[in-house]
Amino acid sequence: MGDPAYRVLTLNAISSVGLKRFPAGRYVVGSHVEGPDAILVRSHDMHAMEIPGNVKAIGRAGAGVNNIPVEKMSKRGAPVFNAPGANANAVKELVIAGLLIASRNLVPALRFVHGLKGDDTALHKLVEDGKKQFAGSELPRHTLGVIGLGKIGSLVADAAIKLGMNVLGYDPEITVDAAWSLPSQVKKAHSIEEVLKASDFVSVHVPLLKDTRHMINAGRIKLMKSGAILLNIAREGIVDDAAVLDALETRRLRCYVSDFPAQKLIGHPQVIVLPHLGASTREAEDNCAVMVVDQVRDFLEHGNILNAVNFPDVSMAREARFRVGIANANVPNMVGQISTAMAKAGLNIHNMINKSKGEMAYTLVDVDSKVPAKVVEQIGRIGGVLSVRYLPAEGQ
Repeated sequence: MGDPAYRVLTLNAISSVGLKRFPAGRYVVGSHVEGPDAILVRSHDMHAMEIPGNVKAIGRAGAGVNNIPVEKMSKRGAPVFNAPGANANAVKELVIAGLLIASRNLVPALRFVHGLKGDDTALHKLVEDGKKQFAGSELPRHTLGVIGLGKIGSLVADAAIKLGMNVLGYDPEITVDAAWSLPSQVKKAHSIEEVLKASDFVSVHVPLLKDTRHMINAGRIKLMKSGAILLNIAREGIVDDAAVLDALETRRLRCYVSDFPAQKLIGHPQVIVLPHLGASTREAEDNCAVMVVDQVRDFLEHGNILNAVNFPDVSMAREARFRVGIANANVPNMVGQISTAMAKAGLNIHNMINKSKGEMAYTLVDVDSKVPAKVVEQIGRIGGVLSVRYLPAEGQ
């Protein structure tokens, strides 16, 4: 048996359920792999890392990619894959748990019980005298506002409806797939402000981007119902913690549930802060690993791209044994120049696909005969081309 075709570096513990999907004979995978073709990561911060030049792709076994230098990889023509929706059920369950914990005042009630002392008779009296201060509210007929109606937001909305809640949702960029999966009972809002004004509970489910940082700020919190409950199990930074603390002091907010510990939040009696448990289930870790491993493998072996945050989805079934994958800036006449280079070399293009996403574009070309190295090099010298990979079928 020859040397493995591909080398994959893992920066965190990645579920073995996913890693087993790399064929042992063709891949070497581990935390000390040198000269990797791809990197798999969960939470490791890669921004200060010297990423080897031969890395062709990065796979994030989760949804957020804030720990990955996406722009740097884009300039190299290397896709950054993630696993959107793979941990959706785990996050949904934590949101529902947060709703129940907050609405029933379970955290202060637990603290109260932990502080009780005495025999059973004394405890019984203390419990009966003290429990009224923890009386909560039930979820049915209350309104949950969901900001962000992707996979997680849709699951949260569906679960809340099944619990008897009214759901008001907002997402200006909802996808067709998400719209189809959204329960018909969800009332569509026209703005974040509309959601905040009408909801007893608000849960945010958006990625952390420049436009979403501190999306829930002091001005918007002032629009919320007095005594509302706010939940952020999405991303640290979407909610302005300082503004939330001010709102808790003035009783504008009744409780804040966050999955992102910060010193200013810890110990506050009206804050339920969790240690980033959103995707921390065995099932979610397995699902994320399986999804991202399959995507990275399909890219390395066939050049197909699915769920890359910096590239368009491009997938083409092989109809010829010889394939070239080209990552390039989204500029005019790129396909023409690629086709011309191949035609001059006497290569017959069997099939081709080209798609763009923002400033990035990607082209797959299947040809009927072997592609000489000098042609691959010539394509790589075309202005705007970021990377070129020759991908003959296995054994060619």
